[in-house]
Amino acid sequence: MTDSHMAREVAEIPEAAARFLDKSHGAILAAAAALRRTDPLLVATVARGSSDHAATYLKYAIELEAGVPVASVGPSVASIYRRPLKLRQAACIGISQSGRSPDIVEMMRAAGEGGGLSIAITNHDDSPMAQVSAHCLPLQAGEERSVAATKTFVTSVLAGLALLAEWREDDALRAAVASLPEALARAVALDWSPLSARLARANSAFVLGRGPGFAVASEAALKFKETSGIHAEAYSAAEVLHGPAAIVQAQFPVLALGVDDAALPQLTATAARLASQGADVFVTGAEVEGATTLPSVGGLHPLVAPLVLIAGFYAFVEGLARRRGFDPDTPPHLRKVTETV
Repeated sequence: MTDSHMAREVAEIPEAAARFLDKSHGAILAAAAALRRTDPLLVATVARGSSDHAATYLKYAIELEAGVPVASVGPSVASIYRRPLKLRQAACIGISQSGRSPDIVEMMRAAGEGGGLSIAITNHDDSPMAQVSAHCLPLQAGEERSVAATKTFVTSVLAGLALLAEWREDDALRAAVASLPEALARAVALDWSPLSARLARANSAFVLGRGPGFAVASEAALKFKETSGIHAEAYSAAEVLHGPAAIVQAQFPVLALGVDDAALPQLTATAARLASQGADVFVTGAEVEGATTLPSVGGLHPLVAPLVLIAGFYAFVEGLARRRGFDPDTPPHLRKVTETV
């Protein structure tokens, strides 16, 4: 069978990451210097879809690393409601693969007019979003033909992490970011066939995470929906116990995305509890009684580990989609660029 565009683009993730770190280094340094001058008291993010999951990842990373609160701003505040926002001594990070959605563009324009430091993360440095922003971090990912975003999601998060490392002048995070291409290459080669066998005929699933891992759980749940026709829902490993766990009956599939960080003991405790209810639990990063452990790349900085994990998930879900009879490149009723107002 001919490889899908999605399969080829997942395989390109390590190369795309290395290309971004090489070619966009100057842009990262310039934006980081601007952040140090601004010394923001707040960071706002503007994004939709997979890009919003990247923004959620950066929310946790910035709050954990810099201690600066991060809030997602609804683009319609500017594009539909035409309300100005007061963003003096704030930064606004817009994330969009195409950089063309009118609502994202208008919000980034309004952020700058409201006194905020505007930073665009996009695969197209000549896009309208890049043009209205003070700084642009070009993803350098190359063309992405599959509707399902993969290499652009990874490079969007990478851009934010590289910016954070330089803004905070954190040598440990700098080194972790620099080593990501090699770690991503290991991740896309992982074998998650036990999970594929379980989900070959599944209709629903839960995906769990904590912190930055919740962001990749949200991204994984979206990819289950759009590539494989599985109604997957993402939950914090804490929030799932506040109601959603009630529908977890015998053989209900649960994917718990664990990494070696401070939240891992709580996530594994939740996974064990759901397994005791009879769920078919699959977990990364730990051994859990009653659950199946999936391979992952170990020994990583906790802020980059979830990003490496999603690269392995992408390789898995592309194969799952084909196993279930779907074309992962052309999900029904979707197109590559969605332009909203």
